[in-house]
Amino acid sequence: MIVFSSLQIRRGTRVLLDNATATINPGQKVGLVGKNGCGKSTLLSLLKKELSADAGSVSLPANWAMAWVNQETPALDVPALEYVIDGDREYRQLESELLVANEKNDGHAIATLHGKLDTINAWTIRARAANLLSGLGFSQPQLTQPVRAFSGGSGACALISRKPCCAGLICCCWTSRPTIWIWMRSSGWKSG
Repeated sequence: MIVFSSLQIRRGTRVLLDNATATINPGQKVGLVGKNGCGKSTLLSLLKKELSADAGSVSLPANWAMAWVNQETPALDVPALEYVIDGDREYRQLESELLVANEKNDGHAIATLHGKLDTINAWTIRARAANLLSGLGFSQPQLTQPVRAFSGGSGACALISRKPCCAGLICCCWTSRPTIWIWMRSSGWKSG
């Protein structure tokens, strides 16, 4: 569960939250609603550990996988499929280490890294990412289009799919643009 205890958040001299206390239990769906500038995005930044509370505390299980969607799609030349795969930092790190090990012809490191890649099921990453994007309405040709080519709902889907691509179970996911979820095709999401 996520627990906010006597939380205070300031932006400059302005107090956005003062002595706020709340508990969000697993399985609960919570909407954070308020006018512009009231602290919604600031609270999410606190959960992402981009900033600290001025007073009080926030706690959440260390084993929870967190995912979020930024407000804007970046203007990148990276193909949509690669952008989604980039969301799996562990895979990209191991891929980079393997490239170095291969350049050095370090057989021991290569074997170790192949074992780690096997553990995270890395050999199916492209298929899983493509399947996820397909489920969100992306066509096969769109998988190779640059991220900058997408906007609105399609861009949001690319951002959303980047997070859970290979992470397995996402325990908590949020966006500061909730209308995105209304637009998305629900048939693309599978539970299990």
